[in-house]
Amino acid sequence: MGAARGQRPRKGPCASYPTRHLPFPLSIAQRLPDNIGNSYRSLLCGSELTVHFDRCLMSFLFASRCNIIDLGWPSIRMNGRNKRLVTRLSDRFLKSWLLLLALSTSSGFATQASVDATPEPAKLRAVTAEAFERYLRLTEARNEAELRRGTSLLWIDALPEAERATAYEALKRGEVKMQKLSTLEGGQTIKCPGGMIHHWVGLIFIPGVKLDNVLAVLQDYDHHSIYYAPDVERSKIESRDGDHFRAFLRFRRHKVITVALNTNHDVRYFRDAPDRAHSRSSAVRIAEVENAGRTDEREKTPGDDGGFLWRMETWWRMQERDEGVYVQSEVASLTRDIPTGLGWLIGPFVTSIPRESLTFTLQATRKAVGAHQTKGVAGKAH
Repeated sequence: MGAARGQRPRKGPCASYPTRHLPFPLSIAQRLPDNIGNSYRSLLCGSELTVHFDRCLMSFLFASRCNIIDLGWPSIRMNGRNKRLVTRLSDRFLKSWLLLLALSTSSGFATQASVDATPEPAKLRAVTAEAFERYLRLTEARNEAELRRGTSLLWIDALPEAERATAYEALKRGEVKMQKLSTLEGGQTIKCPGGMIHHWVGLIFIPGVKLDNVLAVLQDYDHHSIYYAPDVERSKIESRDGDHFRAFLRFRRHKVITVALNTNHDVRYFRDAPDRAHSRSSAVRIAEVENAGRTDEREKTPGDDGGFLWRMETWWRMQERDEGVYVQSEVASLTRDIPTGLGWLIGPFVTSIPRESLTFTLQATRKAVGAHQTKGVAGKAH
């Protein structure tokens, strides 16, 4: 095959693949694993989406990431540097292309993307809520037992000695140490039909501060919209009785689509010792906000919405030592499950939100506490 009419002839191994207007090649979808290839083919058969792209490069990028070897393409010699470059390019291209495919239909990308980007409403079923409550009871019992014991309060303390030492060094360098958790019942995973339970614990070290500095920031709910922006858009203390708080927070989460949530929290703080404290927070009400920020914004009925967040339970632990404070946060949350057939695309996005949100919260806490400490020292100096 030579160059298309009006095009400059090309040389090299890709000379037989001219740049032209073409749809995504079905030949690739036919060679992918069934669980992915079928999804591609179903999208492609009803799609009018086409792109201007070099056919040889597109095919090669897919081959490099999908480990497709025998597609009849010309042999291309790769060294280590070129392979790393192609890997980076293909990762970016694949993510963008797969998202376009998922959003496009025969009616056109522009109009349909806005519709497809909003999942069908999900209803919180009784069996889903009961499964999470069972999960919560067992998680609560484990937390209470650890607090009564009073030792190894940080999750990294349970690591083998060498790993524990490495983790503490990483914390001193400013890293966030994260671990995915799973509460078992009789050694078995707790099934949650119709929903997904996300359970993470994160830990940071804030040097040069005191326990009271950390508590002052965590309890200052009126300013959480400043400390934790943009994840927290609005915040206020609704009531306080000593160490018992009722607080309102509006969360704004963005991952492919933007979701706003009005949440009410019941929080209790406990001073276990002069150098130790912990808190227990429950989101007693979570309502998704439709048209957030507009004059016609309204709350959807809790449990009968997009299912982005149905439940949220949090455990904080703080320990002052090593000339600073270790701050640990553990969060268990409940969301809708992933619609059948879209797990290969939507799954990574949905499951990444809990981890990313917790990481951001801990980093923002460290930043806010450090700023308060600096401001306090400056105020005393004057």
